[in-house]
Amino acid sequence: MHFATIALIGRYQDSQLAKHLDALAQLLQEAGRRVLLEAETARHTGLTHLQPATYEQIGQTADLAIVVGGDGTMLGAARHLAPWAVPLAGINHGRLGFITDIALQDAKAALGDLLNGRFESEERLLLSGDVTRQQQCLYSDSALNDVVVNRAGRGSMIELRIDIDGTYMYTLRADGLIIATPTGSTAYALSASGPILFPGMQAMVMVPIAPQTLSNRPIVLPDQGVLNLTVVGTGRAEHGVSVHFDMQTWSNVQPGDVITVRRAPKTIRFIHPSGYSFFSTLRKKLDWNRLPATGYNTD
Repeated sequence: MHFATIALIGRYQDSQLAKHLDALAQLLQEAGRRVLLEAETARHTGLTHLQPATYEQIGQTADLAIVVGGDGTMLGAARHLAPWAVPLAGINHGRLGFITDIALQDAKAALGDLLNGRFESEERLLLSGDVTRQQQCLYSDSALNDVVVNRAGRGSMIELRIDIDGTYMYTLRADGLIIATPTGSTAYALSASGPILFPGMQAMVMVPIAPQTLSNRPIVLPDQGVLNLTVVGTGRAEHGVSVHFDMQTWSNVQPGDVITVRRAPKTIRFIHPSGYSFFSTLRKKLDWNRLPATGYNTD
């Protein structure tokens, strides 16, 4: 049997989520699967007839986690479950849905394919990083999308010295800097004019945010490289510098602090229905092939 125990995780702030989760749980139970419901999702949706489970319990017992929500919900679930390598499938109940790629209206058919072994899987790399001050680690975390260093409030640009594997690259004056995985290349990095990386690439991309020198361009780096970002100065930024690991923020970065970013030892495994195509996702989400004059889509 494929995926004997399946966990459901939802963005519980969404309206009508309980109804969708209940329908999915019933479908899975009718197929002979044991269903767990992430504890916070259970508490907020009131689905008391389903077995609640913490992320640790899901990690220890589930064969698959199905995330119902947007990409942000998937990011949070992926980071929580990374230590146990639980594969994830995403049902889009949000906006763009680059990594929650199953449309809600297609969920029943897609889950039928997954349960019958008709699926594709791919590994996505994670980043890990830490903030050190005088050789003491103050904060560490991981990120599926990106690690972002930026000014925490209004003010002038921040200044970062960038080294890779102990070799000096350059000193950047900008509003900030994005270190993104291939998964995160379609998120904040894309809006800052970074390139799109194919998900299976073993690489990360470094994208300056509004650099003072326009020749500071995005650069793709090997995933085995270790980046050290030393905060040289915060200019006149009112609230200093912040570093963000996906949705987690450390705001007490000071001049002299070093932010180290590297590939994490764990990966995230995504499960897709048979026939999934990353390029099809790009065409749909970015409106590729749509002719401006007619609105005609060539898909």
